[in-house]
Amino acid sequence: MTDPGHVRILLVEDNRDFANLVEVFLRKYEKGQFEIVWRESGTAALEELAAGSQFDIILMDYFLPGQNGLETTRTLQARGIATPVVFLTVNKDFDLAVQVLKLGVEDYLVKDEISTPVLPKTILNVIERKKLRDQLTSLEISQHRLETIQGMVPKIAQEIRKPLDEIRVTIEGLAGAHGADQMTTYLKIIRDNLARIEKKLSRLKEMKTDKTVPYIKDIRMLDLSGS
Repeated sequence: MTDPGHVRILLVEDNRDFANLVEVFLRKYEKGQFEIVWRESGTAALEELAAGSQFDIILMDYFLPGQNGLETTRTLQARGIATPVVFLTVNKDFDLAVQVLKLGVEDYLVKDEISTPVLPKTILNVIERKKLRDQLTSLEISQHRLETIQGMVPKIAQEIRKPLDEIRVTIEGLAGAHGADQMTTYLKIIRDNLARIEKKLSRLKEMKTDKTVPYIKDIRMLDLSGS
C-alpha cells in the first residue's frame, strides 16, 4: 500500500461523544494523518458535499436522525458522488449487511472496532481500492479512446491524402513557373505548412498510445507535437 498522506474523512454520526472517540483513536494511528469533519445528520453531510467539500472517504452511521445511512448513501449515489462509504453500526446485522453490499458500500464495521487498528486499516484499504479502481477505469477509457481513434484514422487519411497530393503538384508547378520572384517565397511557406500537415498525419497513423490531453472542461484534444 502506498503512503496515504493526508486523509480527509467525513464522519456522519449523531452522537458527539462517539464522534470524538473516532477522532481520538484515528489520531493515535501512526501510519496515516487523518482529518475528520463531523456532521450529525445525513442532511448536514449532503449539504457539506454540495458546498464543494472533498473527502477521501465517508464514515456513515446507520441510525441517523431524519434519513438513515442507507437513504443518505442512495442520495449520494443519485447525485453522482463517488466518495467511498464505510458503515458504522452498533452490532452485526446480517440483513443490514446484505443491504449494504447491494448498495455498493465499501465496508461495514461495528462501532466497538473503532478502538482497534481495524478502523484505520479499513479506511486506508478502502481508499487504496478506490484509487486502483480509478486507475483501471482511466486505463480502460484511454484504451477505448485509442481504439476509436485508430478506427477513424484510415478514413481520415484517405480523405486528406488526395487534396494534399493535388496541393503539392500545384505548388511544384507554380514554383517552376515563377523562378526566383516573390511568389517563390509564398510557395515555400505553403510547402513547409504542407509538410507539417503530412507529418501530423503520419504521427496520427502511427499512434500506439492515447495522446489526448485536456483542452476545455470535458473536451480533450490530440497532442501530435511529439514523435
